[in-house]
Amino acid sequence: MKWLEESFMMKRGVGADRNPVEHLLSEEVQKKFHYTIGPYSDPVLHIKPGDRVIVETRDAFDGAIKSETDKPSELLRMPFLNPQNGPIMVEGAEKGDVIAVYIEKMSPRGADPHGVACMIPNFGALTGTDYTALLNEPLPEKVRVIKIDEDNVYWSKRNTLPYRPHIGTLSVSPEIDSINSLTPDNHGGNMDMPDMGPDSITYLPVRSPGGRLFIGDAHACQGDGEVCGTAVEYASTTIIKVDLIKRWKIDWPRLENKHAIMSIGCARPLEDAARIAYRDLIYWMVDEYGFEKWDAYMMLSQCGKVRLGNFVDPKYTMGAMISKHYLAQN
Repeated sequence: MKWLEESFMMKRGVGADRNPVEHLLSEEVQKKFHYTIGPYSDPVLHIKPGDRVIVETRDAFDGAIKSETDKPSELLRMPFLNPQNGPIMVEGAEKGDVIAVYIEKMSPRGADPHGVACMIPNFGALTGTDYTALLNEPLPEKVRVIKIDEDNVYWSKRNTLPYRPHIGTLSVSPEIDSINSLTPDNHGGNMDMPDMGPDSITYLPVRSPGGRLFIGDAHACQGDGEVCGTAVEYASTTIIKVDLIKRWKIDWPRLENKHAIMSIGCARPLEDAARIAYRDLIYWMVDEYGFEKWDAYMMLSQCGKVRLGNFVDPKYTMGAMISKHYLAQN
């Protein structure tokens, strides 16, 4: 793939020219899944830049919801959602570097693959929550168990949705804080960005020795915003290639694919997440593509695109992107 050969990961990655060693991060190897992302948990894997990791992720509910008669309020306990694989230590990663994660493939796991979507009391974009306090009663609890395969998500007799998988939660460790796996921020976290799927690269700013990479919360498909609070959550086999870019100073997660580059911001209110994302995208255009700052600012007003990752989590996520067509230098 030409775009991958020309990506920041392949041009600058320490392990770009290495023959990758393949590692299996199975449930048996992981043993203990994590609900916080930080510098205090014991590593489960040590890899070198350029290595490939096959990861067995659990669904966001840790398999607790099995049928459409289950009640989330009886089986789930906030904030113990989004079990994370990791931490994975990347040799040579130190503060001021960037860990690059290329998602090669995501497959449903299990003999009878299925995903789960729920309406959970006091959670979602159109109901009162702990952060948006209202007097209305919680919305009804509902569970959908959906058959999936590598082509489709069989939502109902009326509608079949395309299988468009992505990783909902991808992170490196903050320098000192330990942040729950439901909350996105500048370390990554629960960004729920639909573009973070196969054939994409996510760039994460290293703040802790080894980077301490966490991954989990696979989605078989998701609309912009994850409006009811959940996607089609499923257990996956996700294959990633991990590299290290030395001395690349970035403050927020970034994403690259064949068609575009994207900066990702997380905050409340939602417009502040958009501001963070657009500002970082301008910095990226100036530093790496030779744009003058105010030209980039004004140009994005004409051709920039935004992607709403989530507006249901403790912090909201927005992606600001520009087509690579506009980045080519004559």
